[in-house]
Amino acid sequence: MIAVNNLTISFGSRYLFKSVSFNINPDDRIGLVGRNGTGKSTLLKLIAKIEQSDSGQISMPKDFLVGYLPQEGIVESPLTVFDETMSALEHILKIKDEIENLTAEIETRTDYETQEYLDLIHNLSLANDKFKILGGHSIEADVEKVLLGLGFERSEFDKFCNEFSGGWQMRIELAKILLRKPDIILLDEPTNHLDIESIQWLENYLKNYPGAIVLVSHDRNFLNTVTNRTIEIASGKIFDFSVAFNEFEKLRDEQREHELNAFKNQQRQIRQTERFIERFRYKSTLASRVQSRIKQLEKLDRIELEDTDDSVIELKFPEPPRAGRIICEAKDLSKSYGVHLVLSRINFAIERGEKIAFVGKNGEGKSTLSRIIAGYEEYDGDFSLGYNVKIGYYAQHQAELLNANDTVFDVIDSTATGEMRKHIRTLLGAFLFSGDDVYKKVKVLSGGEKSRLALAKMLLEPVNFLILDEPTNHLDMIAKDVLKNALLEFPGTIVLVSHDRDFLDGLTEKTYHFKNRGIREYLGGIYDFLAKQEMEHLQELEKKAIGTSTNKNKSTGKAKLEREEQKRRQREANKLKKKIAACEDEIAAIENEIGELENQFAAPDFFKANENATEKQSRFEELKSLLESKMQEWETLHLEQEEQNHENN
Repeated sequence: MIAVNNLTISFGSRYLFKSVSFNINPDDRIGLVGRNGTGKSTLLKLIAKIEQSDSGQISMPKDFLVGYLPQEGIVESPLTVFDETMSALEHILKIKDEIENLTAEIETRTDYETQEYLDLIHNLSLANDKFKILGGHSIEADVEKVLLGLGFERSEFDKFCNEFSGGWQMRIELAKILLRKPDIILLDEPTNHLDIESIQWLENYLKNYPGAIVLVSHDRNFLNTVTNRTIEIASGKIFDFSVAFNEFEKLRDEQREHELNAFKNQQRQIRQTERFIERFRYKSTLASRVQSRIKQLEKLDRIELEDTDDSVIELKFPEPPRAGRIICEAKDLSKSYGVHLVLSRINFAIERGEKIAFVGKNGEGKSTLSRIIAGYEEYDGDFSLGYNVKIGYYAQHQAELLNANDTVFDVIDSTATGEMRKHIRTLLGAFLFSGDDVYKKVKVLSGGEKSRLALAKMLLEPVNFLILDEPTNHLDMIAKDVLKNALLEFPGTIVLVSHDRDFLDGLTEKTYHFKNRGIREYLGGIYDFLAKQEMEHLQELEKKAIGTSTNKNKSTGKAKLEREEQKRRQREANKLKKKIAACEDEIAAIENEIGELENQFAAPDFFKANENATEKQSRFEELKSLLESKMQEWETLHLEQEEQNHENN
């Protein structure tokens, strides 16, 4: 389908890819992963033919249709939302116009027996067949379905595109791509612009998509739900596994561990050989054996360990001052933008130490309420902060508020006060700004670098109430994990606006759902909330249909049995995993003992001076036999594990 052959691209002396090759098949759902700056977005642009490589080529069939959604840079359209989205189906609209023109011409003709008239009838028939095959009779319904799925309201269909923010512009472009149904869809961080409901809709849409998909995302759940193959870009190479992201991480860890063990074993053998050569280099009686060992080293295919970047953001929040029990409280709070009512008479109270997720569709008021709490928005009604509350606020577009001409150092230097001024370099280093990076201007930083800088700026003063609006956008998975771990240790109060379910999981203990200009409180984590949403949906069905209760009971019973079966399979898998680990430990111990005996045998006077030489030779043969037996056992256990994985899938 698509063949990537010996692809190489570099910036200066650094290779993004070096002689990379792989194929993309029609049914592939590929998650493209790797740390920021490794070339994920560049690879998508190469496939979309927006950029060119230094060498190598990307081959695809003639008339192959590629749909590409970038992270940013969508041009605003002067059309309405509906008309702009409909423009993606221009090829179908042209056929519709052709049908109308042919029909109008036929109605005026009376030369029924002429070849020209028969050709018109034939062309009309072909156009109608093509129109039907392409789904022409349902295009308006299809446009409506996709726009609603991506979070637009019907009332917004006739609004002009330039009335919407950049995030909504990206949704319009995504809708056009989905409707065009290209042979391959390339998506660069699509969930950055979507809320949880729209992400779930997109997941279901992509799972059933008939073409290939390659996507870049830092959303683990999205990757695990949509993809069936994972390609990691690291150190100019790719690591390609036909599994979703969670399984990929396990396999990569195992691969690195095996590579490290193989490297250590090889290095041990090299040291032994080099010691033998050095010791007996000038012994004429052993000259042939020394030369043999030298040639052995020269021919050795040396194992090179992967050059991994293990640097992370070591994030630790300052000790916050103690606040009162009530952090903030609202009574009949409302907010309008002109005639547009966003929040209507809402009531809530946030207590000290609570960790709350704000979720809901974009435009329902999550960011608006965050700004009100942080003191950046006016409102109607009553709102008050509690005693000694100190707020740290990270806005969704905070990175865009940085002065473009300031350097990284200037941003922090102008904000730091007191003792913190002595630790500016340390703070920047913790956020991966080291060496000359601190003198880069904000305008040349990547989206991820700007986000890290804005977060660092926020952390300069101790606070007891964090309000974070989409803090994980443009952060890679490692940075997100470190930020999450730091937030887990934060003793103060947190409000998190986020669509990232994996990031919220285990971090928040309460959810505020924004809907229809109001909020509703749900106790529990994000997945408890999502489960309750599904239950509410089922309960609504129950009210509308007779017999739903029975079906629900059956469904619940079936689900319980499935959970029990899943637990049983997990227990079996864990047992087998432990057996494999124990077997590998035994193999390593045997190999070490064999290696020690080989070292002893290498001594020239071993068999003369050692009284236990015969006994050790017997032990050596016994160990070799035992090693072979253990290797067979290891292979059997792995085959059993493969069969088990196949059954579980």
